[in-house]
Amino acid sequence: MRVTAARESGEAGDFQLTKKEKRVINAVFLPMLVSWVYAVFLPLQLGTTWLIIGLLFYLFGIVFILVAIRNFAASPKDKVITKGLYSFTRNPTYIGMVLMQFGVAIACSSWLYLLLTLALMILLNANLSAEERYCLYRYGDDYQKYRDSTPRWIGTPKLKKE
Repeated sequence: MRVTAARESGEAGDFQLTKKEKRVINAVFLPMLVSWVYAVFLPLQLGTTWLIIGLLFYLFGIVFILVAIRNFAASPKDKVITKGLYSFTRNPTYIGMVLMQFGVAIACSSWLYLLLTLALMILLNANLSAEERYCLYRYGDDYQKYRDSTPRWIGTPKLKKE
């Protein structure tokens, strides 16, 4: 978050978040915290199809995050990350987080947990405007080109304009 601490360097220059962006960033943690606490009290029905499907989503989310972290760590700090999962989505770690949350909701057969996951998705999407504004500030036209050609979440890549 906060574009991974200003891309690991701690240097954000004179870039400032708006009050609304600060509120959204702080609000992201609320559904995460509530869902983690709530998950402690959810019963797991061992051996059910829901548990197996939910576990698969959860594990896929973990793998997604680990691959995204590896892609992030292997990229130059002064360049826009466009390789690996970042070539399919601008936010692979967020997708991994949502997959993990969705997996827990399915494994526990909980509508409330599913609603918390939806709230998290909405807040993460709102948070992305601040992160993308920072990336435009930091990387300029390179990020704009990347943003124009790569979907925010996941899907078919946008057609490159020539």
